[in-house]
Amino acid sequence: MDVSVIAIGNSKGIRLSKTLLEKYNITDKVELILEKGYIILKPKSKPRTGWDKSFKKMHENSDDKLLIDDVFEDENLEEWI
Repeated sequence: MDVSVIAIGNSKGIRLSKTLLEKYNITDKVELILEKGYIILKPKSKPRTGWDKSFKKMHENSDDKLLIDDVFEDENLEEWI
């Protein structure tokens, strides 16, 4: 597919059709990958996608225990009150 490089302010860019944007679920950001003479545009994934399922699975496997205590023995919590 050929696309034109167009002026955008002091820079240049390309336009992507609505069809491409919808097909590849591109909203406001893409990841730009430079690889072996190619420029690859990849839809930016949403961070933390699927974390809820992973946390639920960890809980079911009892793999969500704290590795260290969240309150230390010598910690004085009264100074924060």
